[in-house]
Amino acid sequence: MPATVNRAGRFRPFHELARLWKTSSLRTQLVVMTTGLMLLAVIVTAALTASLFRQELVRQIDDDLHANRNNVSVYLTSLGTDTGYFSSPQSILRFYGELQDNAGNTTTNSSFTGANEDRPVVPSLTADEVLERNNEAFDVPGTTETSRGWRVTMYRLASGEGSLAIALPLEPVHDSVDRVTSLVVTIGLLATAGASVIAYAVTTRAFKPLLRVERTAAQIAAGDLSRRVEMGAPDTEVGRLSRSLNAMLAHIETAFRSKEQSEERMRRFIQDASHELRTPLVTIRGFSELYRHGGISDPDDVGAAMGRIEGEAKRMGQLVEDLLTLARLDEQRPLEHRPVDLMLLAHDAVLDARVNAPDREISLEGLDGGRAGSAPTLGDEGKIRQVVTNLVTNALRYSPAGTPLEIAVGTVDVLPGSVHADGRQVHGSRDSVIEIRDHGPGIDEQDASRVFERFYRADSSRQRETGGTGLGLAIVAAIVAQHDGTVRLEQTPGGGATMSVRMPWVDPAADEDDLPQDGEAPDGETESETPGVPEDTSTGPLAIPPRPPQPPGSGPPSTSG
Repeated sequence: MPATVNRAGRFRPFHELARLWKTSSLRTQLVVMTTGLMLLAVIVTAALTASLFRQELVRQIDDDLHANRNNVSVYLTSLGTDTGYFSSPQSILRFYGELQDNAGNTTTNSSFTGANEDRPVVPSLTADEVLERNNEAFDVPGTTETSRGWRVTMYRLASGEGSLAIALPLEPVHDSVDRVTSLVVTIGLLATAGASVIAYAVTTRAFKPLLRVERTAAQIAAGDLSRRVEMGAPDTEVGRLSRSLNAMLAHIETAFRSKEQSEERMRRFIQDASHELRTPLVTIRGFSELYRHGGISDPDDVGAAMGRIEGEAKRMGQLVEDLLTLARLDEQRPLEHRPVDLMLLAHDAVLDARVNAPDREISLEGLDGGRAGSAPTLGDEGKIRQVVTNLVTNALRYSPAGTPLEIAVGTVDVLPGSVHADGRQVHGSRDSVIEIRDHGPGIDEQDASRVFERFYRADSSRQRETGGTGLGLAIVAAIVAQHDGTVRLEQTPGGGATMSVRMPWVDPAADEDDLPQDGEAPDGETESETPGVPEDTSTGPLAIPPRPPQPPGSGPPSTSG
């Protein structure tokens, strides 16, 4: 590892340490900080212990000096010799004594332990200087190089003829302090080592969930979005982090899957659209080339060929129109929200269906089989009318000729806060419903979940034969979703398919000017049991009852997509 140097080429240890610190793991940093704090605590503890212990030992020496000054003074004044060595009791053998006159000259000095060559260097003090010290003890050096100092205190003699200096060596104090300091440091270092090991073990155990998070994140970064972080205790930081990460990962996975599905749908949509457009173009081109090369000369054959070309052109135009409709719906343009009664749209759909399929028995009824009732909702009447028209056209197209068709309208109560079949929250306590029920072969369960996809066909050959583009139900689903409603494919009791559209119910009394009044019938008509709908007394499928009144602003029915 290259060392960090400055521009002058000199080593910069602090920069190197800072670099190592920044590049080390969090676990290493925590262990190093724990060890550093422990070492600092050991140093401070050892220093304080040594200082306080020395102060206590020195205080004991000072007390000892003060307590024995009289004994030492007596022996020095009465038993002193010219050489300064004399016999004395064992209790004062530890002391060094010295007598000075008032001028500070030494008259007698003695260490009662004659074997000790070290003596204190007692300063020569006059009588006044001794009084200024006020009997306070102080440290002085010894006479040998190995001396660790002495503790001295000086007193005025009671006779006033000089001063007494009494001293004890500090070597025992230093030895005791050294032993205690060594013991404290040793214990502190052992404690530091133990704390470092414990800190490493604790951080390793505490960081295991984070390491698992790191490994999971690496696997997710590699492309495995199904991976999840192992959940910890919910009340811990790691547990909350794991829960948040898993929620985020679930959203990311859902978003990626939605993106992939959307891209797949788009690719399939483009392929299907290209195929659907290519089919009529091939037909048109084929007949055109056949006519240009003289393959069609008979007037009847030419008429038939032109009819085929016109039919394929219309089919292609319808396909383009449906694609444009879906594109506009995908743009989520603002809708015109006005009161619309599904019962009126159903009534018009019955009239149109009886004209287009005179061999069918087509009826308008309530959801329970009784008379149809008002089903008000809010939205764009033209688009909702297109939904009804597409569903009725689809039912007529794919159910056998001669089979009956029912259009049921009404309202249903729903529990507040309940959820629609597609997972969306219910907005009110009631829904306005319109159902188109046929009695054909129905749709297989595997196809039922996909019939609202664009260009999806349960039977593509049959779809082409009937002239469909495969976009009608996709347009229905898009329009209903824009109106915050749902559309479902269900099985008709006894066989067949039922398309059920649910939309939020609105109170017609909220805007009475835009809705037909209850019980109001058109001019010249008898008021029926169901408000706004004349009683259908027809006896045949071709008998068409008059249309009930429309809310102001209603437009003509739209063509099916």
